[in-house]
Order: sequence, then structure tokens, then C-alpha cells
Amino acid sequence: MITIEVKINKEVRNYQERLFFGLNLRQLAFSALAVTAAVAVYFSLRTAFGSVGDLGGWLCVLAAFPFALCGFFQYNGLRFEQFIVAYIRSELLCPKQLVFKADNLYARCLANSSIREALKID
Repeated sequence: MITIEVKINKEVRNYQERLFFGLNLRQLAFSALAVTAAVAVYFSLRTAFGSVGDLGGWLCVLAAFPFALCGFFQYNGLRFEQFIVAYIRSELLCPKQLVFKADNLYARCLANSSIREALKID
């Protein structure tokens, strides 16, 4: 007997269609951009300096990093560009210092009651 197992997400909204090697379309597009940037940096360094050593490899990685970050970054359901906009809004445009101020409702109610006199609370 042959059984077929289908994985279903617990939350349907978290479903992402996979296209190639388990990558969704966004990750695949940004991976291609990262590879393109790294190859462009490699060949431009090779023509400018002749041989590309360890420094050239690090420069290729640095050129590909922003594209890879944009494709694979996700924080609380936000993509990279959404996260950056939310961070700028919360930290730079509308920074607020939240101050906790205790409000004892029981003490306010007790201030004008006859129980206070009975308990001899000052």
C-alpha cells in the first residue's frame, strides 16, 4: 500500500510557494541579483588589478550581501524593506520615551471612604 503525505501549515497565511531548490520567487530573484553583483565585482576587479586574491573574494561577498539580506530577511512577518521603514518610523521620526507611572486605584478609592477612618490609615 502506497501512502502520500502532504505537509499542511498550521497557519494557512504562512504558506509560501516554493519554485526552485526550496526557494520562493523573492528569494530566487534576490539570489540571482546577489550572484550577478558578485560576478560583476569579480570581473571588474580582475580587469582592474589582474589577479583577484582574498581581498577580492571578500569584496564579492560584500557586494552580494545586501541582495541576499533583502531576499532572506524576515522579522515578525516583515520583509527587509518593511522592517527598515518601521524601524525608521519608530526610532527616528516618532521616538517616544515611555514612562511608567503607577496609578493605585484602590488607594484613590480608599482616600475618601469611611473604611480609612475605621482602619486608622494616615
